[in-house]
Amino acid sequence: MTIRLNPAEVETLPKIWKALAAAGKPMQSQDLVPRSTLELVNLRASQINGCSFCTDMHTKDMAHAGEQAERIAMVAAWREAPYFTEPERAALLLAEEATRIADGDTGVSDEVWAEVRKHYDENQAAVLIGQIAMTNAWNRFNVILQNPAGNYTPGQWG
Repeated sequence: MTIRLNPAEVETLPKIWKALAAAGKPMQSQDLVPRSTLELVNLRASQINGCSFCTDMHTKDMAHAGEQAERIAMVAAWREAPYFTEPERAALLLAEEATRIADGDTGVSDEVWAEVRKHYDENQAAVLIGQIAMTNAWNRFNVILQNPAGNYTPGQWG
């Protein structure tokens, strides 16, 4: 598979990516939610969206950051896995419902929101919402472009 638009040849594409990356900075700079939790959310949303590029990237970044292989491998089946804390489970639940927003008649349910709020204050919840939204945006870019997985090096974008 090759990418549908080459960022080296399409002047607008890198500009859009740069703006999207800038929009994601507040979630990264706040240190309100552990980086490992944000990466779990990133990986789960990317798996649901079928974004091979992002799934590859987040898996590699997590491993590079020292995340346990069992936790990385079990993100897709986190409900049945013993490797995740209650706050991480709440974040993963939010990521799933927010990513599958069209599948539910209420979007993110009140039950899921209540679970999130048991573990995260308002600012932390805002970071999770922003992170999930940004990951979904990146997933859509990469899926539409058919950006191939495999060429990402951990940390190459910061």
